[in-house]
Amino acid sequence: MSCSSSSGSEEEDEDLDCYRKGGYHAVRVGDTFSGGRYVAQRKLGWGQFSTVWLAYDTQTSKYVALKIQKSAPEFAQSALHEIQVLSTLTENDPENKKCVIRLLDHFKHTGPNGQHLCMVLEFLGDSILQLIRYNRYKGLPLNKVREICKCILTALDYIHRELNILHTDLKPENILLISTINPSKDPIKSKTEPVLNKVEGNVNGGVALNAIEKKLKQRAKRAVARISARRISMGGVKAEKAERCVDGIDFRCKVVDFGNACWASAPMAEEIQTRQYRAPEVVLQSGYSFAVDMWSFACTAFELATGEMMFAPKPGQGFSEDEDHLALMMELLGKIPRKIAVGGLRSKEYFDRYGDLKRIRRIKNTPLNRLLSDKFKLSVNDAREFADFLIPILDFAPENRPTAEQCLKHPWLNKTPESGIDKVDGVG
Repeated sequence: MSCSSSSGSEEEDEDLDCYRKGGYHAVRVGDTFSGGRYVAQRKLGWGQFSTVWLAYDTQTSKYVALKIQKSAPEFAQSALHEIQVLSTLTENDPENKKCVIRLLDHFKHTGPNGQHLCMVLEFLGDSILQLIRYNRYKGLPLNKVREICKCILTALDYIHRELNILHTDLKPENILLISTINPSKDPIKSKTEPVLNKVEGNVNGGVALNAIEKKLKQRAKRAVARISARRISMGGVKAEKAERCVDGIDFRCKVVDFGNACWASAPMAEEIQTRQYRAPEVVLQSGYSFAVDMWSFACTAFELATGEMMFAPKPGQGFSEDEDHLALMMELLGKIPRKIAVGGLRSKEYFDRYGDLKRIRRIKNTPLNRLLSDKFKLSVNDAREFADFLIPILDFAPENRPTAEQCLKHPWLNKTPESGIDKVDGVG
């Protein structure tokens, strides 16, 4: 969560108790930063480490995303690391063609809760997760999926091959469109006049009031939904909604949130990646490198095309979330080779010496192409071609997975204009 027009949770606000010493910095609309250069406009989102505000840069007359880190030393250390990574990304991409977020400035800001490291990032649009939600979890047309995949792979090829950096948390939330889905939320497209003077209001920039208003709106929405559901059930009308038209949306995007990134020569943690996008070698703790980002990419591409996560493990009676995750992988991709199954530090917790799961014995395999055609209604040809693209990236042996550079050359990504698919331009 770093620069979206509406990132952070849509269902809840940050914990107000975190506005204290060592925590978040309270911001009011019109507050200024860096000697008056940046003026806060509205809150974009929040994360466990920071809040992000739309700000107006009075020097360049442009809107930017202002990320304000919590002030405790551990958060400051995390911010310094992210600044180092982002500076490397930006300095080595002078033409802005590598589909990664750009760091424009950074500085320290002192407030009542301590000293906060601040990052100024380019203002981008909605996340790919928000795009999936906007399309009502129906899955995007494959030509749109290709456009997004090309951008993600361009970013991964850049950070892997040129900079030796691993992202380690690639997922739809961390990929942002370069503009908003709804033009009215884009201050440039909507020609919003910047706020340049302080707006008097509640402490915490109206955080408490916003939280109350949001809860009231959520209750009203739930009440309307219940009434609507009752009307539908009484009238026998099917409630399912069709996917929305996405033709007017700019699908160019950038990879963001490098707070957990690391150099390949210096891995930072054993447990990386958000659960649903986690590679098998991370689950088993058998060491990792660039191939973990490729696994997450394949999971993300599947989710774009289907509207559903590829793997959504849950603990059950007598088995853990990790075991369910491994079982789900094998249901889709076949049995994990014994050498890999027993080769991790945590292998003995899950597998017997033959490479079979100890507590989940009945695993029914459904090939990916059949799942795509039977469940998600892709044509047989589309399902086969898309599966042919994804399956090598989902190889249980990390060393066998293609690189981002190799994936960019795959036939599925490079349909000719004659076949009805337009080629994608780079992000400028």
